[in-house]
Amino acid sequence: MSKLILTDLDHTLLRTDGTISDHTLNVLKRCRDQGMLFAIATARYWIGAERYINLLKPDFEITTDGTIIHSKDRCIYRSEFTCEDTNEIVRLLLAAKPEAEITVADGKTVYWNSKHISESERLHKAVYCKYDKPIMSRANKIVAELPDDKIAIEIADKIGCKIQCYRGENWYAFLPSGSGKIEAIRAMSDVTGIGLDEIVAFGDDKNDIDMLKICGTGVAVSNAIKEVLDIADEVTLSNDEDGVADWIAKNILGEK
Repeated sequence: MSKLILTDLDHTLLRTDGTISDHTLNVLKRCRDQGMLFAIATARYWIGAERYINLLKPDFEITTDGTIIHSKDRCIYRSEFTCEDTNEIVRLLLAAKPEAEITVADGKTVYWNSKHISESERLHKAVYCKYDKPIMSRANKIVAELPDDKIAIEIADKIGCKIQCYRGENWYAFLPSGSGKIEAIRAMSDVTGIGLDEIVAFGDDKNDIDMLKICGTGVAVSNAIKEVLDIADEVTLSNDEDGVADWIAKNILGEK
């Protein structure tokens, strides 16, 4: 019996246009009225997920590719680089590609060297930073736009950290070694006392694969990449067909 619903946001719970249907909101409310917990697990920075957090009001917010967990404004888990490694990654990125756009996340704060911050739908609350001098930050995640993965791999090997890329994008994320969604999920399981086998998880992309594997039930939306579809316990409708809500309504709420 599932006690906690855990879902990715983009291309999973969210429709392609970034909206969440009233049907999905109603289904999630009925589950929570029955005492189930609800959590999101997203690659987005906290500020990029904020409007969905305000709408969904999850019990737990796993953001920034699993390097941070918040629960009702309280940070209960974080994985971070040292200040030295944070600045070294930024230095190496700029040395390899001086014009690279770089974001550095430190908790709910995101630094960015873009001159178009106010125009960004996700990161309009970011703080402008030229990176012309060291920043006093222990980053949870650093992301840069790169032409291919060669630069990213070389930097990750030098620092000894993880790299993550995303479907259809040329942005590469650097994460502390030993961090990620599954580490955050284990931490959340410890806090709640809910076993991994009591969690149902929904996802669509490479960084959801381990999450779907370790949870009791791993469900892929039908628009997921092939690697996710291949390992999922079950496949539901697409994100644009409210696949997460449809599976929950049928398998948890027992609706026809």
